[in-house]
Amino acid sequence: MERYEEPKWIFGLQVASVAMMWVFVLSISAWILHLLRLSHRLHDVPSASVGISIVAIPVFLMGAAVLTYVFVGLRRGREAPVEMSIEPEEG
Repeated sequence: MERYEEPKWIFGLQVASVAMMWVFVLSISAWILHLLRLSHRLHDVPSASVGISIVAIPVFLMGAAVLTYVFVGLRRGREAPVEMSIEPEEG
């Protein structure tokens, strides 16, 4: 069974997309935390901003973590192909 070698630039684009996703998620999380501090400083009612941040930050982090896990799992599966064969049972 011959192995398919993908070009290094494709791997580079895949890693860049995962890295950009994490930058996006961490930037949004920092922005939401900034809005929380700003609402506290301005003596605003924090109920809506706290409610949104309690939901949004974990959802973004979980989504990024799941996509990273899938990316790493697919890469790991590609590096070590497993041959599957169906052989009749003896008996």
